[in-house]
Amino acid sequence: MQIWAGLGNPGANYALHRHNVGFMLADVLAADGQFGPWTRKFHAQIAEGRVGDERIILMKPQTFMNESGRAIGEALRFYKGVADDVTIFYDELDLAPMKLKLQRGGGAAGHNGVRSTIQHIGADFRRLRIGIGHPGHKDAVTGHVLGNFAKAELEPLTDTLATIAHAAPRLASGEDARFLSDVALRLARD
Repeated sequence: MQIWAGLGNPGANYALHRHNVGFMLADVLAADGQFGPWTRKFHAQIAEGRVGDERIILMKPQTFMNESGRAIGEALRFYKGVADDVTIFYDELDLAPMKLKLQRGGGAAGHNGVRSTIQHIGADFRRLRIGIGHPGHKDAVTGHVLGNFAKAELEPLTDTLATIAHAAPRLASGEDARFLSDVALRLARD
């Protein structure tokens, strides 16, 4: 059993914010895979299902970004898992828009949702960072992160999220390098 948590802020007014790209990916995965309906549990929306041969608990913590780890920690303890069973999806300022980086472990790099997750379960979880680009000046960061994706970004965003969902069985089976390769090849063709 694995826990895949998309990070974001709950509520319709945040739905298209760059900071909510983790929630967006969780929704695409839930719609694209074999998942039951979203339900409320662990201060989160969860959907249970399968990706490939693996049982996956999808989560969208409803605790707001800065407390995401609380919900993830509750689910992890309930299912008697370890941090290695967790994958989180979130926005990354220091990556070009729609670029991906996948790693296990590390620090928070200034991301409050990651910091909260580290506080609640330790640092040994897998992270899929989805690039949102940097606005160029540190004074513009908050407005950029908490702003909606631009209209010109919506088609590349949709393609990226659909491609990640298509390659998700590789992620579920722990084939991280193949997952990234499959995503890169498919996006290069589009």
